[in-house]
Amino acid sequence: MTPEDFITYLRHEKRASENTITAYSTDLLQFSAFCAGRFDLANISNAQTIMVREWLAQLKSDGTDNRSINRKLSSLRSFYKYCQRLDASVSNPATGVSALKTKKRTALFVPESDMAKHSLATPDDFIALRNLLIVELLYQTGMRRAELRSLSPEKFDFNRLSVKITGKGNKQRLVPLTPSIAELVSFYIKEKEARFPGNPYFLVSKAGKPISFTTIHNTVSQELGGITTLDKRSPHVLRHTFATHLLNNGAPLMAVKELLGHTSLAATQVYTHNSIAQLKKIHQQAHPKG
Repeated sequence: MTPEDFITYLRHEKRASENTITAYSTDLLQFSAFCAGRFDLANISNAQTIMVREWLAQLKSDGTDNRSINRKLSSLRSFYKYCQRLDASVSNPATGVSALKTKKRTALFVPESDMAKHSLATPDDFIALRNLLIVELLYQTGMRRAELRSLSPEKFDFNRLSVKITGKGNKQRLVPLTPSIAELVSFYIKEKEARFPGNPYFLVSKAGKPISFTTIHNTVSQELGGITTLDKRSPHVLRHTFATHLLNNGAPLMAVKELLGHTSLAATQVYTHNSIAQLKKIHQQAHPKG
């Protein structure tokens, strides 16, 4: 039982995303290197709790933030649970190690008044059209950057006004499309086909190759820079914006959970602080003693 076996399991049985696989690989390789250098331990399946504690202490000493340390601890716990499924005699040295305290993160979002400034007017330039589509799809569907990049034209159903999104763990979900975004997608696909006949990809570069993660991020940052003063302008901020705006306008939490593709309601509840703030404002304005 090695980290390599675990990664193979994640990739082929759990069908984890490449980002998840990369994170687990990095964490387990770091711990393996630490154990080999500090304790002369060749296989971390035989690691002890003291080794985990010393590794985390070393990470803290090196300046690693608590949130990253907790993620690495979670990686270890997952690895040892996998080992225990294969061999019940294997102990989990990460079980007795407590996670570090972290500050509660606030989900940044673009105000509705700012998003209203993002024009849906169809540009003449193909790349400008693609960039407009990137921002609007992220905002109107709440999909992740990786989910957007992996989209193919056949995932759109223009009759039912929906898009099939493949999320984490290869799980699929249907998300509705507004008529305006559906029309924009349809127009873009026709323009792309005219320039790159038979091209199977959805979002493409000037050369017709699949768009990169960096291009998606830079496009969002540039497009949002023209409509908001928010310092952080990323694809994930648009996902936060999607969820927050839905909740602020009365959408049920469970519905937002399904649209985001969350497996746990707790993951969706990070956005409720914003809707609570909106409710407080409404309460103050409407209540006789507000």
